[in-house]
Amino acid sequence: MAGERHRIITIANQKGGVGKTTTAINLATALAAIGERVLIVDLDPQGNASTGLGIDRRDRKLSSYDLMVGDRGIPDVTLETAVPNLFIVPSTMDLLGIEMEISQQSDRVFKLRKALSSPEAMAFSYILLDCPPSFNLLTMNAMAAAHSVLVPLQCEFFALEGLSQLLETVSQVRRTVNPRLDIQGIVLTMFDARNNLAQQVVNDVRTHLGDKVYHTLIPRNVRVSEAPSYGKPAILYDLKCAGSQAYLQLASEVIQRERQRLAA
Repeated sequence: MAGERHRIITIANQKGGVGKTTTAINLATALAAIGERVLIVDLDPQGNASTGLGIDRRDRKLSSYDLMVGDRGIPDVTLETAVPNLFIVPSTMDLLGIEMEISQQSDRVFKLRKALSSPEAMAFSYILLDCPPSFNLLTMNAMAAAHSVLVPLQCEFFALEGLSQLLETVSQVRRTVNPRLDIQGIVLTMFDARNNLAQQVVNDVRTHLGDKVYHTLIPRNVRVSEAPSYGKPAILYDLKCAGSQAYLQLASEVIQRERQRLAA
């Protein structure tokens, strides 16, 4: 049962600025707040998830780079955050060179899967993989290692076009390297109820993807945007703001889907 409850979720979208890292940080915080043991692996060389959780660059002596090249294991590279039950493998700019370093190796897409198969990694009930905003070897490693993909999708005109590309990528990964990979869900972000187009996007995505789309809508919210500059998740920065409350609802939906999966 413990193994069944261990879930690795890739948070991915090849488009930047869709709320991917914000979703990773706040979903992880919400899961940790209800007692789950959670690890974020920051796979973006920009390191926004690490910064957003208050991890100073000077404290990132080891990073997800060291995990990927196989020099270090989970216990070596994992740092505590200010949130109880929430840990992070931080990112550094070293990740920019990872593609060149491992591209000739036969197991290049399985580096992360191997690193996350250790007993120390299995001790986390959720591992969230925050990917760069592109489909590269880092994202491929994340999808090869994960049980499922959670897709943040901005409520904007070209949303569905980008989503179809991502879903095709997931299908390709499932066919070639990871048969267990599925879609955890689509979470609609930056929703503005005053914008008719945003509501149209919500309707279109729900029509096309039905149950795959979470009920929770993440609103545009100034407090959520401010939080990373203070090195805090929005849920710690301002629990009562609309954005924080939405991420708490999203965490409830994620857990409910996991319960349904286990019961099936």
